[in-house]
Amino acid sequence: MAYRIFTDATSDITVELAKNLGITVLPMEFTLDGQIHRHVPGDPALNLKALFDAMRAGKQASTSQINAFQFTEAFEPVLEAGEDIIHIGFSTALSGSTASGQLAVTELQKRYPERKIACIDSRAASLGEGLLVYYAARLQNELDFDAMVRWIEENKQHFCHWFTVDDLVYLKRGGRVSGATAAIATVLQIKPVMHVNNEGQLIALDKVSGRKRSLKALVDNMEAAIDREKADTVFVGHCDALEDAQFVADSVKERFGIADVRIYDIGITIGAHSGPGTIALFHYGKQK
Repeated sequence: MAYRIFTDATSDITVELAKNLGITVLPMEFTLDGQIHRHVPGDPALNLKALFDAMRAGKQASTSQINAFQFTEAFEPVLEAGEDIIHIGFSTALSGSTASGQLAVTELQKRYPERKIACIDSRAASLGEGLLVYYAARLQNELDFDAMVRWIEENKQHFCHWFTVDDLVYLKRGGRVSGATAAIATVLQIKPVMHVNNEGQLIALDKVSGRKRSLKALVDNMEAAIDREKADTVFVGHCDALEDAQFVADSVKERFGIADVRIYDIGITIGAHSGPGTIALFHYGKQK
């Protein structure tokens, strides 16, 4: 039987890419300066630059998870149409959204016992989650439901995330760094290099001096972790920092000879916490 692949807006899979892959991306909401917005990655009506400029001007953004009712609303018509569902969701270590999806699945399974439904914790974030979805969607014609679920579970810990931010103030607001650390780092132009670990948590790896060195450090980490046989597509994400994203993409192409290096926006669901100027690099690796 046919099955549909779902993911959430945190994956930063754009409308166009989702259409090409034949997958469904569930929107998420965020609030900026008291106004609620609907985040659909790649939606031309959502002016990310203006939103990040508002954050630079001091406006604060907050995000909302997808609740169980919203998952049910999205999944039920597909189940009624006779399709099974595999949802690849945002790391449960960073959000309760996927747990809400799993709760919805428990209830839907009672109503549709003949259907197969899986809601999988990707242990990933942003385009790391998106790259896992991309790799999985490419295999959909080859793998049945059970084989696809096994493939995702067996491979999800191979999708590497390397992040750096331009200003620690946004991580400070989220409680990830102290005010004193953020202040000292700003004065000394110290930039953190972070990654997502096997538990799906965003953790600091290193601190480097200066923006260019932090961008180079992303590619250096990739060199240490890359699986050269399987890393045929690389995603580079950015929060209104296209020039720096292009620098990283060009460095990846030059160092590894990978032709398919794609640059995408990181949306507000991640950018609200990491801030404008965030740059991230995602690839298939030997391990996270």
